Amino acid sequence: MTNIDTVVLIDAILHRRSIRKYTQENVSESDELSLLEAAMTAPSAGNERPWHFVMVRERARLDAIAAFQPHSHMLKEAPLAILVCGDTSQEMYPGFWPQDCAAATENILITAQDLGLGACWLGIYPVEERIKAMREYMGIPPHVIPFCLISIGHPGEKKNGASRFDPARVHTEAW
Repeated sequence: MTNIDTVVLIDAILHRRSIRKYTQENVSESDELSLLEAAMTAPSAGNERPWHFVMVRERARLDAIAAFQPHSHMLKEAPLAILVCGDTSQEMYPGFWPQDCAAATENILITAQDLGLGACWLGIYPVEERIKAMREYMGIPPHVIPFCLISIGHPGEKKNGASRFDPARVHTEAW
């Protein structure tokens, strides 16, 4: 990685914000592929990669999810959502799938920022009623758990990066 690549990556991390308004422009297939490649490059316990990704593009489906999934009003404008799921049958180390899916989700968010897209992480796991509703609507098998939904599109709003560094949260050697 060159110094320029490092600067771009750090910029994408430091300026990433949750975007909840989108233009009508679709996300390109190449950008979708980049998002998925980034997700699947995330670390996972035992390198088991216990994740699955459901690409949701149909307007009627996005609108329907927005009707039953709390805090997901942005899906009514988003041209794409990615449902991140954890497959408990793929775990070498039981209980670590949420960490694995969180790492994949963060990679999607950073990559979306780097591509000039906007994205917002919508939590599903561990809220049982959200898991049940998404599982039923999407036809997800019992061994797969909906973790989160990420709305994605071309930003219809601009948010500046905000430093969230808090030295009071840093401890050296011990608490």
